Amino acid sequence: MVKIECIIRPERLDEVKAALNALGVVGMTVSDVRGFGRQKGYVQHYRGLEYHVNLLPKVRVDVVVSNDQADEVVDAVVEAARTGEIGDGKIFLTRIDDAIRIRTGERGDVAL
Repeated sequence: MVKIECIIRPERLDEVKAALNALGVVGMTVSDVRGFGRQKGYVQHYRGLEYHVNLLPKVRVDVVVSNDQADEVVDAVVEAARTGEIGDGKIFLTRIDDAIRIRTGERGDVAL
């Protein structure tokens, strides 16, 4: 199993969710996060004062899928989240040893 953690632009969330649903991904966790990378934020002027906004709003989408589905999911997220501009986000993959469904006690891929 592989955990796929996607940090994307908030306005691309609906496209990413649709792409994951089309692949049959049945569960995901979505969190509002703030951060920066190469984008480095921006400068905003308000009432004559200059503010440096360094932490930009992003969305984090976490999914756990079987090993054979991981590449397909990553490709779908990249396609759905890409705008071609700095700040599109990142995807991180982590190997998962086991998963347990609390309600039934099922383990492994069937617990997903």
